[in-house]
Amino acid sequence: MDPLAELDLRISDCRACPRLVDWREEVARVKRAAFADWTYWGRPVPGFGPPDARLLIIGLAPAAHGGNRTGRMFTGDRSGDVLYQALYDVGLANQPTAVSADDGLALHGVRITSPVHCAPPENKPTPGERDTCRPWLVDELRLLRPTLRAVVVLGAFGWQASLPAFAGAGWTVPRPRPVFGHGTRVRLDGVDGGDGTDGGDGIDLFGCFHVSQRNTFTGKLTPEMLRDVLRTAGSAAGLTVRD
Repeated sequence: MDPLAELDLRISDCRACPRLVDWREEVARVKRAAFADWTYWGRPVPGFGPPDARLLIIGLAPAAHGGNRTGRMFTGDRSGDVLYQALYDVGLANQPTAVSADDGLALHGVRITSPVHCAPPENKPTPGERDTCRPWLVDELRLLRPTLRAVVVLGAFGWQASLPAFAGAGWTVPRPRPVFGHGTRVRLDGVDGGDGTDGGDGIDLFGCFHVSQRNTFTGKLTPEMLRDVLRTAGSAAGLTVRD
């Protein structure tokens, strides 16, 4: 089995955080009336995208009735509607919608993951839950390291959770640590990953406001703002993007 696919399976079986386990499973039992006929995923949501991705998107994604229902990152909720439309618009996805894990969606050179893989109550993981989940992100980054050239981090929470993971996976994070902001761009140099392998080339790290309903409904993040970040990051990763 491909090492990244194996990691995804291991993530899907994780039960390390009792509060998150109870919540995700309770949501899957009770359901939302609109999805009463669904069999909810109700487990940690693994990353989505090819194992040789050049661009990674990191952001909180396993919403109670989105990823926790469908089993795929940013799938089946309004945040995903905004993100996948933008990815399609710039040529990094084959379709603009994401409604279920078997809907035929494919990403072009892009992978999406989260710093916390379980749906948390009120969409707010605790610092302890964030830290408990971090080794999964470190492992994923290490597996992507040979091809990864750019990363877009959605939101301040994802930014703060990701920086230690980049360091753990073999990149040099500047000190003092860079502050999150929409449009922020930071270069992370590659170093030895601590496992005897070369960290390879550095990566470009981009900050972007999260695609949450609060941000998109209020205009804090507009579709054009999101497309601009994705175009810039995609180009930095060596991908072909549309204007």
